[in-house]
Amino acid sequence: MTRLVLSRLLVSALLLVSFQTSAAQESAPALPSGEQRVMDEDTAAGGGEEDRLGAVVAPVTLPAGTTALYGYVGAPELGVGFRQGISGFELEARARLNWFQLSAALELGARFKVLERGALSLAPTLAVGVVLNSGSTYMDEENFSGVLLRVSPGLVAGYRVADTVTLLGLVDLPVDIGLSEDEARRFQALGGGGVEVYLGSNLSALAAGQVGIETFRERPGAGETRLGWSARLGLGARLF
Repeated sequence: MTRLVLSRLLVSALLLVSFQTSAAQESAPALPSGEQRVMDEDTAAGGGEEDRLGAVVAPVTLPAGTTALYGYVGAPELGVGFRQGISGFELEARARLNWFQLSAALELGARFKVLERGALSLAPTLAVGVVLNSGSTYMDEENFSGVLLRVSPGLVAGYRVADTVTLLGLVDLPVDIGLSEDEARRFQALGGGGVEVYLGSNLSALAAGQVGIETFRERPGAGETRLGWSARLGLGARLF
């Protein structure tokens, strides 16, 4: 008798567990096989959704394999650029038009991330290029013409304050060296900051400004020092 009672209780318990499991499986939403496969691959890799914030300046270095295009308007410069992330650092090509001086600059640069602590990251930058200056004095009375070699060290700091917002610190120290015999020189020390915001659809917008000093000379013994500054609004897109 006791065995019969225990057998009935065991069968009842197994039927109850089976019924609850079937009900849970029926209530769970079904995923298409492709989505399930992608989810399984992401879970296996230990990663989630890719971070899309940043294309113009942020992040301080793009993730490996990521490409971005950007453009900006401002004063005294307009510009466009291309960024390519490579594990731990990135390469950048950019073109700038200084519409105050009617000068154009073509540069190749690199960034290397040296610090990432929580929301804060930091990367020194270095670019080399050439400047073609028309010498126009319509907007800049002290401008001079020439072909100059540009060496531009700098620093980019980023602080992530939200999923879609990064605050930026910017330091640029471009040095222009005349390639002709008159030994023309130009040096700027600019510091400032800005903010880059993710708009969706792989697009990010930038607003930034810098102030500092600018020293220059057209020929030996004719040096000048004045206020240096820049302001820009940019838009960038992640390609992949």
